[in-house]
Amino acid sequence: MVKYISCIVLLSATCLCSVFALANQPYPLDYFALREVVMDARLSPDGKRLAVLTIPSKDGDPVVEVYKTGNMSAKPFRINADPMEVRNIYWATNDDIVMRLRQKVRDKIEGFNQGVFEFKLASVNINNKKFKEYEQIGASIVHLLPNKPRKVIYSFIPGEFENNRLSEPFRPTAYYELDLKTGRKRLILRGKIALGQVEFDNSGNPWLARGFDLKKGYYVWYYRQSGSSDWTELYRLSEHSYENFEVVGFDVNNPHLFFVVANNGHDKEGLWEFDSNKKAFTELIYRRNDVDVRGVRFHSNDWTSGDEVVAVSYATDKLHYEYFNAQEAAVYRQLEGLVPNAYNVRVLSRTKDNQSLMIYNTGPRDPGSFYLLHRGKFQKVGSEQPLLEAEKLADVKYIKFKSRDGRDLAAYVTVPNGKPPFPAIVLPHGGPFVDELVIYDEWAQMLANNGYMVVQPQYRGSFNYGIDFHKSAFIEGSEAGFKMQDDKDDAALELVKRGWAEKDRLAMYGWSYGGYAALVAASRTPQIYQCSIAGAAVADMTMQVNYYRSRLRGVQKERQLKYRLGAINPIDETKKVNIPLLMIHGDVDQRVPVTHAVKYRKAIDDQGKPFKYVELKGADHFYDTLEYEHQKLLYESIISFLKNECGPGGL
Repeated sequence: MVKYISCIVLLSATCLCSVFALANQPYPLDYFALREVVMDARLSPDGKRLAVLTIPSKDGDPVVEVYKTGNMSAKPFRINADPMEVRNIYWATNDDIVMRLRQKVRDKIEGFNQGVFEFKLASVNINNKKFKEYEQIGASIVHLLPNKPRKVIYSFIPGEFENNRLSEPFRPTAYYELDLKTGRKRLILRGKIALGQVEFDNSGNPWLARGFDLKKGYYVWYYRQSGSSDWTELYRLSEHSYENFEVVGFDVNNPHLFFVVANNGHDKEGLWEFDSNKKAFTELIYRRNDVDVRGVRFHSNDWTSGDEVVAVSYATDKLHYEYFNAQEAAVYRQLEGLVPNAYNVRVLSRTKDNQSLMIYNTGPRDPGSFYLLHRGKFQKVGSEQPLLEAEKLADVKYIKFKSRDGRDLAAYVTVPNGKPPFPAIVLPHGGPFVDELVIYDEWAQMLANNGYMVVQPQYRGSFNYGIDFHKSAFIEGSEAGFKMQDDKDDAALELVKRGWAEKDRLAMYGWSYGGYAALVAASRTPQIYQCSIAGAAVADMTMQVNYYRSRLRGVQKERQLKYRLGAINPIDETKKVNIPLLMIHGDVDQRVPVTHAVKYRKAIDDQGKPFKYVELKGADHFYDTLEYEHQKLLYESIISFLKNECGPGGL
């Protein structure tokens, strides 16, 4: 049953508890364990209402509170979706909010990547208070259709394609137009493998599609001109190519010109102009020599100009933008001047008349804050973690250094308040083949708040640094446990070299692939660490790849098999473990099933090696499935282990 409650809730959430005032003491770990107090905040198109997605208590579920922007102190209209929880909110009209809901529906996973949660859509009309759930399981909002009042487009992957061997972005998807007033849905198109993933413009016109040529082994992009029902092939890319081709937008003044993030024969990805009439690249708009282009930024007003690309982005020390639209550049400069500790500022929503904005900022000294600019008044709406004060959080440095074999490497270093040298933790990202940008990292900040310097190395294999850097992790044989591991150790030793860290007070903590790296670190010789903490660790590389081996093809097959099967396998290395080890795993982990922890614990126990194990009951692999109690136990276990069991005297 959906419950409606009217009450005043302090958006700053200081009602939870008083701010910890002792400047020289770390925060209680409870503070970091809290889920986001304010998860999201969005303005209605006319600017008269503000919807806030908030978790009002440490063990509560998300609720939506709707305020009148003209009187923010008045009691809000409040909605929850019990027994489901609200995960995302969108204004579809001035009166209608669309929500994506999540519910835990089983106690055990049903297999690899088959989790315990299911999703569905719902909507609520603020005027008549009517709440509607839409039955399609797994549906996601695709477009809010600003030019079609009270209608949205949603999509889902039909059941017969859920376990398809293609990578997820190319699985066939069905698209429906949903009428929020009547609840009726209209099938727009039903994708197939040959043509499945579709993009829509602000008027709901399909303009781009992607598919896969099974016979020839090519990913294929198609486009459709406005008013036409025919798709024309735009571009094809072999499944064996490591290059990228991603259409990210189009020129609103010349719709036949597409913006594409692609390599186009180069090591680094750039932003290109691609002429759909000529079916060819026509102009390089922006490319760098150090990192890939990350993507583009669209106009801050989704309702009037949502199709317009206004900037290109890249990531080094932080996320940077090069603007094409001077007015949008000026808007963001002004906002960065208004927002305290401005670092990564985004406009979440803007009214149709451009007069009111909902703004979000996050950075090393801001876990995430929401601000309202309305009728010339700028005010803070709330924070994700309001108990964490900026002055007690830590700065992040971006450093570059050489690996032992001469490769150029980069790393993010979270620096505790105080004077170096510090004890240091290597925190490798999961994946391993992902693009990491450290903006606000809760784990790194929690560790820094407790006096530890944290280094997050961008080891070989990581995305963002070009094709050659990525392929160097596996193309001539797996470097997992070898040079990829050296890169992490070299990052720690670089901190020691600079005088920032103490050489006899080093540890590693990682999750997923990072957990794998932590297991490898525990058995390395020569040993530079005093202890290691492995979260959700891949302990058996062969078992892990066997979960999805039959689905692999093309680049994914070459990458995963070369990387997994030639790697150092922790399950075979337990006799070499030579430092204290803590293992942590969720018991309903769908991505790295808890079987990994069970097998490794038996193997290391058979060797008579001491270790400690903590299981998170009901926790999946992913951060957003960790409840307050999970995170509290996780953080308490980590800090206690580091202080009391990490080598002689603790870390």
